[in-house]
Amino acid sequence: MMVSVDGYFEGKDHSIDWHNTDEEFNDFAIKQTSEVGTLLFGRTTYELMASYWPTDAALEDSKEIAELMNSLPKVVFSKTLQSVDWNNTNLVHENAAEEVKKLKDQPGKDIAIFGSSDLTVSLLKDHLVDELRIMVNPVVLGDGKRLFQGLNEQLKLELKSSRNFKNGNILLNYKVL
Repeated sequence: MMVSVDGYFEGKDHSIDWHNTDEEFNDFAIKQTSEVGTLLFGRTTYELMASYWPTDAALEDSKEIAELMNSLPKVVFSKTLQSVDWNNTNLVHENAAEEVKKLKDQPGKDIAIFGSSDLTVSLLKDHLVDELRIMVNPVVLGDGKRLFQGLNEQLKLELKSSRNFKNGNILLNYKVL
């Protein structure tokens, strides 16, 4: 989850042009994505990802990440989408918590949510998120959508690790208690 210093997940009009990425970040993204067995998305993030990663531009920008993103199993949670056409993608219309419980009971690599703050909040409310990896970007947005918007209860976390990136990003890895 990318976040600004003032806690925004996305800027005005769903803007993510403030994401602070470079070669070190891309190497981290490749390593992190290669450790994942299934990706979860809400509708908005799915549409953004599906419109980019299967393209020639994505392959030119980062062939390794594009190949991982295109080959990994993906589950999209949406009440409005009628179909999904990105490779290895399943669509779930209802009861995200039940579907995630089933996925967590299966053997295999970790399950990850890339983006999708609304989905993350709903799964946090159902106590189905074990860990949060929050990448704080050195920018103040002043407005937008807060990372945990809609979470109206206290959430206790334990810091497992942190990492400073040369570009000013800080990765905070929390265990959800």
